[in-house]
Amino acid sequence: MSCPDCFRGGVSNSHPTGKELTIHGVKTYVAEPEAGVTPSGLIVVITDAFGWSFVNNRVLCDLYARGGCLVYCPDFMNGHALSPAVLPIAERLLSEGSWLTTIFVKPFYLLQALYHAVPWMYTCSPRKTECGVIAYFQALRSSPPPPGVEGKQLKIGAAGFCWGGKHTVELAKDDPGHRVARHYSQSLCPGPQPLIDAAFVAHPTYIKVPDDVEAIKIPISWAVGESDLQMKADDIAKVKAILESKTDAEHNVQIIPGAKHGFATRTHPEDKAQLVAAERAEEQAMAWFLRWFI
Repeated sequence: MSCPDCFRGGVSNSHPTGKELTIHGVKTYVAEPEAGVTPSGLIVVITDAFGWSFVNNRVLCDLYARGGCLVYCPDFMNGHALSPAVLPIAERLLSEGSWLTTIFVKPFYLLQALYHAVPWMYTCSPRKTECGVIAYFQALRSSPPPPGVEGKQLKIGAAGFCWGGKHTVELAKDDPGHRVARHYSQSLCPGPQPLIDAAFVAHPTYIKVPDDVEAIKIPISWAVGESDLQMKADDIAKVKAILESKTDAEHNVQIIPGAKHGFATRTHPEDKAQLVAAERAEEQAMAWFLRWFI
């Protein structure tokens, strides 16, 4: 389930520098490394509720690209992402106020929030969007490599945030029924292959503990805030214990002190402490992907 912090946060002051393309039939934001840099691999960002066009998500893609990776951010919500207009509404609704505000003003904010959130939750549930996510990764794995990475086997990573964290964990389970053969130019071994080589999640939602975590088979790095309303301390401890006990998938779990749900993508630009937490998650993700892209 989603928590109130899934719908609140800040908006980046930076400006995206990538481009929009249609890849495998899906609108996709593309961020590339600096000119002359051969990408070490492909990171597919599976966003939070605010989707592929939200400035914060695009700026994060640009940061990953500066680390030497090709980055795709697809519209897995098919144009139904949550409007950023919800962010200030949620802030007003969840902030402290007088009893008069609580009784007479906040119900108005609640109706506004529900107007946006309910259609999104109905249209973009993980169950309804999973097939599109799987099909996109299957197409990436079985198609010729993107321009700039010809001549090497393309490694693919999935980075999921909030809503996208659930999809990333599903990919990390490596369901044999989802596997496809690599494109002939990429094939070093015959037969169907996993859709991703590595996964990273930050403050994921909809995760079923322990079932989802026990099923993970792909190397995964997990970043979660110490003050995450979505994943309580007990569940964080269970996730860490399960991953540490696994012998079929390497892992890296980082509990970020003081960080809140959404810290990796929706930190207020003026909140210095949360910005430090977001930078830490970015560094964690890049170090993890570069390790598995070698």
